Amino acid sequence: MAKPKAPKRTLESYTVKHISKTIKAGDCVLLRPIDPSKPSYVARIERIEADSRGANVKIHVRWYYRPEESIGGRRQFHGSKEVFLSDHFDVQSADSIEGKCTVHSFKSYTKLDAVGNDDFFCRFEYNSTTGAFNPDRVAVYCKCEMPYNPDDLMVQCEGCSDWFHPACIDMTVEEAKRLDHFFCESCSAEGQKKLQNSHSASRHSDTKVDTKRRRR
Repeated sequence: MAKPKAPKRTLESYTVKHISKTIKAGDCVLLRPIDPSKPSYVARIERIEADSRGANVKIHVRWYYRPEESIGGRRQFHGSKEVFLSDHFDVQSADSIEGKCTVHSFKSYTKLDAVGNDDFFCRFEYNSTTGAFNPDRVAVYCKCEMPYNPDDLMVQCEGCSDWFHPACIDMTVEEAKRLDHFFCESCSAEGQKKLQNSHSASRHSDTKVDTKRRRR
C-alpha cells in the first residue's frame, strides 16, 4: 500500500533563517541559480506551504524571466534591471531563497532616485511557450523609434516633447548633459519657419498701420 502523503498547510508568512527575512505571498525573492556563475533567479511568491509540523517549507512561485532568458533574447531597449512576468509557475524549497527584492512598475522605477542591487522593473508579461509579450507594443521614441531604456540618457525636445538619444542627434552624452534647451531637427526647422512668418506678418502689420496713419 502506498504511503499516504503528509498533509500540507498554507503559511501566511515564514521567516527564512539564513537571510533573517520574513516572506509572504506577493513578495518577490531572489533564488539560487543552478549555475553559480549565473545571476540569481527572480520570482514572485504565490503561496507558502509546509508539512503538518511546519517543516519542509516550499514556496509556490511565478518566475520572472530576464531578457536573455526569453526566446527573442536581450534587445537594445531592454534595461539592465528589466524582467518579464512569465506564465511559468513552479515549486521551490524555501532554502533556495537568497534574499528579497522589489520588482517595480516601469513608471515607478523611472522615478527612483537611486537603483539598488535588489531593484528590478517589469513592463511586459511573457508567454514562455510562444515567446509572445503583453502588451505586444509600447511607445517608441527618438529617430530610431525604439522603446525607452531607463539606463540610457535621453534629451527631450521642447517643441514636440519627444525624447532623443544623444548619439541619434550627433551629440555626445557629455554634450547632452550640458544642454539648457533642446529642439529637434523638425522643431528647429518649424520654429525657424514660424519665426520668419511672424517677422513677415509683423512687417505687413506695421505697413498697414503706417498706411492707415498716413490716410488720416
